[in-house]
Amino acid sequence: MLRLIWNSKSSMMAQQEKLDAISNNIANVNTNGYKKVSTNFKDLLYESLDRKGYPVSEGITGKAVLQNGTGVRVGEWTRDNMQGDLVSTNLLTDLAIDGTGYFEVTQPDNSKAYTRAGNFLTDSSGTIVDQKGNRLSIVDNQGKNINTVNGSYKFNRNNFTIDESGIVTFKQNNVEQQVGKVKIANVIGDNSMISVGDSLYMPKPGVQVIDSTDYSIKQGFLEQSNVDIASEMTDMIITQRAFQLSSSTLKTADEMWQMANNLRK
Repeated sequence: MLRLIWNSKSSMMAQQEKLDAISNNIANVNTNGYKKVSTNFKDLLYESLDRKGYPVSEGITGKAVLQNGTGVRVGEWTRDNMQGDLVSTNLLTDLAIDGTGYFEVTQPDNSKAYTRAGNFLTDSSGTIVDQKGNRLSIVDNQGKNINTVNGSYKFNRNNFTIDESGIVTFKQNNVEQQVGKVKIANVIGDNSMISVGDSLYMPKPGVQVIDSTDYSIKQGFLEQSNVDIASEMTDMIITQRAFQLSSSTLKTADEMWQMANNLRK
């Protein structure tokens, strides 16, 4: 009965973590560029027992093998990188990636982060930034970021355009000049990014960051979340029922233990 209690406990904890992932998806259904997360379950260790009353199976040698499971756990959360819908906003500061890759932004401590949320804006210094003030990386032919606080170009909502390849054209005094290219980065390997909040990602240790080549940039568009709310609600109901079943098993084990303790000789 103790093993039954342990197994029920591990199942409830695993289902609770899955509910956490589902609630995170539902909460971000309207977050630009959000990528849904999912969970998978893994078996805990099996015990080999030689006692009466346990299921018996034949091993490859023909000898009876007695095994008993010890529960389940949730493996690493995985992120679905499927592209969300692109919605027109007609704002020049809104950008969307049609394809693979991430916008590179520079944080206040000069570290690099990556995002699919393209709802950028321009600040008082003429810099294109995200909603948290991180600077969008726009590089020149030498790979130098020109979109800095003290940069030579002062961007506003109407004096620049970005074509599908990412080329930034700056307009000043009715003169247009190509000044750089929006940096779109990608990583090698699936599930190689770690979410650090505020729609930002960082590569996992040892993951190589490369320039993306399979993309086009849509100016005046935003990428929506790829969460399917109907699917998430269905998964939530199933997970709740699984949690309820495990809690019922735990209650039954507790009642059996109580009966055993109340036995009299």
